Amino acid sequence: MTVVIATRLHDDRLDYLTAMHASLTRQSVPWEAVIAIDGADPARLPAPLAADPRVRTVVIRQPVGAACARNLALNTVRTEFCNWADDDDEFEDHAMATRLHALQWTGVGWCAGYSQDLHPDGSTSLWTSPTPPGRHEAGDVWTYWKQPSDTIPVGPTTILARTDLVRAAPMGGLVQGEDYMALGVTNLAPGILLPIPVYRYRKHPGQMTKQATYDQLEAASREHAWNYGHSLRAALRSKEAHTHG
Repeated sequence: MTVVIATRLHDDRLDYLTAMHASLTRQSVPWEAVIAIDGADPARLPAPLAADPRVRTVVIRQPVGAACARNLALNTVRTEFCNWADDDDEFEDHAMATRLHALQWTGVGWCAGYSQDLHPDGSTSLWTSPTPPGRHEAGDVWTYWKQPSDTIPVGPTTILARTDLVRAAPMGGLVQGEDYMALGVTNLAPGILLPIPVYRYRKHPGQMTKQATYDQLEAASREHAWNYGHSLRAALRSKEAHTHG
């Protein structure tokens, strides 16, 4: 499996990126990571990542934003499964093995879990998605996102999915909320939501969600992603009905 991470290698995130890498080294199954370096000097990549043969870089010479950087890195994924991640977060130690086992055992297209908010003091608090745990048929997850302003139905970075599905529903062309679009993968195949945390979402002042301009585009980004997901679901359901009708 491959983890795709976009980063601008900002000073305040280098230690976080190193911690993300450390969480990957604790996984019990084989993995690769593709680091999309978004308009930054690749020499700034922390030494533990630069020395790890499991880590590859895609160097983008001009800043293009997280969505574009992640999608360009997706071009280089060469494993059957992949997972998006942020440069300031961490995976739980069992995250890869637990979800990979579920994917291989059941044959579904994606497997997700819960996430925990990781606070500056090291404490965590569990975030449970509105979608109930268990198996969900293609398109069902979007029924748990009733309105654009509501909590998203699954955490995008908690999803391990078949790479072909991720390429069919990658990051959206948004400057924020691009990961909401990645939830489109749940429309393309059945999947499983496990009622266990697999990801730690770090809370810190440098988060995009903490920036003064964040609220200016959040509502429009959510509406676009919400419309995309529900329209994709409707189109696929219509095609299925026509095929079997």
